[in-house]
Amino acid sequence: MGQSKLYLEDHFPSPIRHTWIEFRRNHVSMLGLWLLIMFIIVIIFAPGISPFSPTEQNTDVILLPPAWDSSGTIVHLFGTDSLGRDVLSRVIHGSRLTFGISILLVLIAMLIGFSLGAFAGMGHGIRASVLNHLLDAVMVIPTLIIAIIIVAILGTGLANCMWAITLALIPKFIHLTRDLVRTESHMEYVTAARLDGASNTRILFDSILPNMIEPLVVNGTFSLSLAILDISALGFLNLGAQAPSSELGAMLSDGLELAYIAPWNIALPGGAILLMLISVNLVGDGLRTALRNRLQQ
Repeated sequence: MGQSKLYLEDHFPSPIRHTWIEFRRNHVSMLGLWLLIMFIIVIIFAPGISPFSPTEQNTDVILLPPAWDSSGTIVHLFGTDSLGRDVLSRVIHGSRLTFGISILLVLIAMLIGFSLGAFAGMGHGIRASVLNHLLDAVMVIPTLIIAIIIVAILGTGLANCMWAITLALIPKFIHLTRDLVRTESHMEYVTAARLDGASNTRILFDSILPNMIEPLVVNGTFSLSLAILDISALGFLNLGAQAPSSELGAMLSDGLELAYIAPWNIALPGGAILLMLISVNLVGDGLRTALRNRLQQ
């Protein structure tokens, strides 16, 4: 019995396991996954990893170069900024802010977007029609523009920035969920469930949702890269996180005046943002390719 089960799992894997097998074959995507795991470890254990407090100032080591420079020291591996704060500690805590908040906002936007999108996809009548037309109009506007408009109304600050980006991401998940629900609603298994007397709620969660999880996860990875960019952009424009916050976009803004005399204040937080985006996009591309290969097979 056990051998038969193992045989079935190896030769007829579940959709999720099949997707993982296809994803694992792509070495570039696996590299992105390991980078992503590294950032997740950083945001979880940031207080224990960072050698100093991100706000601790030391006037004796102002604008100290990184350790690989002849004037640098291993104590401050990434150097210090104009207030003597350790750049490595600020990058670690900044990654925690930028990446951790982005994950949270995408999860919230996905939950709200799924609820409204399911209503738009399964509903009929004037309410669903109005929602669909409003959604199509909002989808034309880039998320960053929407976020800037909302921040301009609510005011600057990290909390308002979070609200703005969440509201800007929700339409993308509504649009995806609506299209997926409409497509799945015409499948034979949904028709059979309706004939069996199942309610719309039961059809959605028991029949349609299991087939939507993978596309939602793929879209979530790309939305995560948008959230990272938007948080960093708003911080750089002084519309998001404010000083003395160590958010990566705000760090770029603070280091802009020192670009020529202390370039590490820009290069290191900018490199952290770049690595985040690369890892998220590699994982997203790998998931999309794995999903397409699984469906083709």
